[in-house]
Amino acid sequence: MTIFLGCGFAAKYREGGGNFSVPLQWMLGLRRLKLDAIWLELLPGTEDVLADQPKIRSFQTQLRAHGFAGRYCLLYQKRAADTHDLDLLQCIGISKRELLERLDGPNVLLNLAYSIHPPLLLKFERRIFCDLDPSEIFYWMTKMEVGQSFHHEFWTIGLNVHGDDCRLPKSALAWKTFYPLVDTKLFRPQSRPRSPKFTTVGQWYWGGAVEVAGEFPDLSKRFAFEPYLGLPARVPEARFELAMNIATEDLERERLRRCGWQVVDPHRVARTPRSYRRYLASALAEFTAIKGVDVAWRTGWLSDRAAAFLALGRPVITEDTGAERYLPAENGFRFIRSAADAETAVREVLHDWSRLSKQAGQCAVEVFDSVRNLRRILDF
Repeated sequence: MTIFLGCGFAAKYREGGGNFSVPLQWMLGLRRLKLDAIWLELLPGTEDVLADQPKIRSFQTQLRAHGFAGRYCLLYQKRAADTHDLDLLQCIGISKRELLERLDGPNVLLNLAYSIHPPLLLKFERRIFCDLDPSEIFYWMTKMEVGQSFHHEFWTIGLNVHGDDCRLPKSALAWKTFYPLVDTKLFRPQSRPRSPKFTTVGQWYWGGAVEVAGEFPDLSKRFAFEPYLGLPARVPEARFELAMNIATEDLERERLRRCGWQVVDPHRVARTPRSYRRYLASALAEFTAIKGVDVAWRTGWLSDRAAAFLALGRPVITEDTGAERYLPAENGFRFIRSAADAETAVREVLHDWSRLSKQAGQCAVEVFDSVRNLRRILDF
């Protein structure tokens, strides 16, 4: 049986080591399970074919670095479209002939974030929708077709989708839940760093949209971090840093600097999965704010980045989305609802790091490990 990992966001963003690390954890877990797995990556072309070539080469380089040189099929779509017709796609990696042969045999598609669309999608024997962003997916499923008609199973990292306090738009689908994946053989606990740095990696601005009470709230990190910008003044013995895409000339950089935050370029410090892992390990803990709808709707969302921090033995301070009840009592997380909560959590990490670090590492192995979650999804 061939397990296909369907992805459409890794190759097109070659500067994002954290972005690439998401499907990488799935492939590493599938390899540990000794399954016949193929990374099926869709790359929509741009107007400039020559500009697409570095993306293809970078994707191939990263796969070789992790031992997957013969375990991928990059579907290059010269003209981007919402439909994915294999006759119009160029196969790079395994040949189109081998791809068709594998499709003729028993197979499963783990379709991350609805990356693979019909008609190609319908060629797979068992089609599993794996949702990585419950607030937006659940909302847009009420507005349009985003894969709900073409899959056999539906899995989400919204741990609280069946909770009484969850306010996600109602769904008729039989959603099952899983935890964000981290490969705990690659991400292992590291010793305490010298710097008392709290950081996170992400996009400062965000163009996503969901409607709440007739309005479309700001889903950006810029908006989410606003209540916490005073943390450096409240806890001067800690160092606060953001690896965010904020242009050098953007006035946000100066505003954050005046508040005591350092800003670094994620394309420099986390350009590859290896440098991303090294950057996370350089921090004492993660501190992050998240999209307001995940907090307001109580989705139970946790990030794959948080799982990676935990596996490195780094505690995670993050906003409360209703996920805590689905974790062990000792889990390395500190869930917050206010700046006062954040200050308390930061001080606890500073003074009790060893204990929280141990909890974080254990929770990663017991809850977030890629093999554990893949066995559950695949029912193997």
